Amino acid sequence: MQIGVVKEIKDQEYRVALTPTGTAALAQAGHSVVLEAGAGLGAGYADTAYQATGAQIVSTAAAWASDLVLKVKEPLATEYAYFQGQMLFTYLHLAGVSPALTDALLRTHVTAVAYETVQDYAGRLPLLAPMSAVAGTMAALVGASYLAKYTGGKGILLGAVLGQPHGQVVVIGDGVVGQHAARAAAGLGAQVTMLGRRPERTLPWLGDLATQVQYQQSSPEAIAQCLTAADLVIGAVLIPGAKAPYVVTEAMVQGMQPGSVIVDVSIDQGGCIETSRPTSHSHPVYERHGVLHYCVTNMPGAYPRTSTVALTTATLPYVLRLANEGLAAVQQDAGFLQGVHTYQGAITLQPVAEALGLMASYQPLAAMLHSL
Repeated sequence: MQIGVVKEIKDQEYRVALTPTGTAALAQAGHSVVLEAGAGLGAGYADTAYQATGAQIVSTAAAWASDLVLKVKEPLATEYAYFQGQMLFTYLHLAGVSPALTDALLRTHVTAVAYETVQDYAGRLPLLAPMSAVAGTMAALVGASYLAKYTGGKGILLGAVLGQPHGQVVVIGDGVVGQHAARAAAGLGAQVTMLGRRPERTLPWLGDLATQVQYQQSSPEAIAQCLTAADLVIGAVLIPGAKAPYVVTEAMVQGMQPGSVIVDVSIDQGGCIETSRPTSHSHPVYERHGVLHYCVTNMPGAYPRTSTVALTTATLPYVLRLANEGLAAVQQDAGFLQGVHTYQGAITLQPVAEALGLMASYQPLAAMLHSL
């Protein structure tokens, strides 16, 4: 099979979908790898590093004209012209992006497999987890930086100064993003409140830092109460494949103190805070009701080397399975099957169809494959 790796074009997105080590693994398995020229430069990988491990350097069009195309972020409008029924493996977040992408995937019969909804045997999200970990850690650090007075923040330093903790951080959600955000904020020495629903899973993971995190059962009343004293609020709510629910209303944001900061990591799936809207690394923040909002949709792109290595480590076994077996790989693995969002002009994941109001285009993938 020919596998194409294309260069990311999203604003300041420097990650790449495959490391040279990944290229070597695919080449050893008998596959042909073509890489768009310069695709790995942002993550510190020269074209020659890929050539040394068996890849051919090609044009944008040639990379897209592959049986299996690997990306990091969802295709942008200028890339839709390259759709031609191939298999695409990337983060899609269809419920949180423009419906035009879904329309283009359906119209061109692309088999779109999304990293973010692939499940393992325990129902976890192994391909989303590494970037969630990066984004969660980033959320605490970015939030801390925007609390500085010169950025428009209230001038609170998150951390312990001579043993005295400063800064109130509220983390909403206790998944991978929330866990890493809480750990990073507690590590700085801030006072952390986490709102979630599974303390038995989260608190042991935090280890020694669990004593610095006040855990509360999440509810609208608890969230509203915590936000009134918060310096930094981190939104970390996820429903796999579906649009994130608004757990923070505009009225709650209006009740926050001026100069506070919101980091909505759920923004890829539409955001979990009612006043959130997507931003970019070039223009990362805006102010609403006196509160700074950071809602960058590709946060891990700021640390492309770390993110690329972590991503490839997680995705490469699945890439090899797709390359070796094609769609038979998902027929044999119910968790992998959850990653397929479009196939032969149909939406194949129900939460995506529901979020986009396209249930008429929904067909269960298992049934479609069974009929072949």
